[in-house]
Amino acid sequence: MSRRLVYVVGPSGAGKDSVLGWMRQRLGAEPAIHWARRTITRPENPGDELHEAVNEGQFLTLRKQAAFALEWQANGLHYGIRHSETAPLEHGNWVIVNGSRGHLDVARSCFAGLTVVHVSASPDTLRQRLIARGRESLVSVEERIARNARLSPSADFHVLNDGTLENAGRQVLNHLQTLHGWPA
Repeated sequence: MSRRLVYVVGPSGAGKDSVLGWMRQRLGAEPAIHWARRTITRPENPGDELHEAVNEGQFLTLRKQAAFALEWQANGLHYGIRHSETAPLEHGNWVIVNGSRGHLDVARSCFAGLTVVHVSASPDTLRQRLIARGRESLVSVEERIARNARLSPSADFHVLNDGTLENAGRQVLNHLQTLHGWPA
């Protein structure tokens, strides 16, 4: 049932969280779809994704306890997906994971046949969004854009999120609806 794991990746600023949020609103409380909640060493802030906020010590303790089905580091933070978040796969349900391009090979080895969705945006769009977010310096923004140019993961579906959020969200949702067993 690993093929029912949808692993969504993309660079910071591509609008991955926004696309996922749009899809979640459209699908409502569909019981066959579980939206995996990440555990992150980042405080919760209004407007950010809903996640389990922990400090680094707590995260490392969870790792030692083998609490994570998947875990990785990116941008100075630790990210994890608890086993309980992937458990719905065992019941034939779909699980949507907000993942990492750098961790994709490990995710594939843990969940053979997973579906990879890559949300991207043009360099100009990424630059504008990252600057507007205001979390990092202009130098860091340019480094991210350069790194993104080198990373293009092998994915089952790619969507360029330069237009409206609805357009990108519909493209991903339409693709997923073509998959066998995806809720109509």
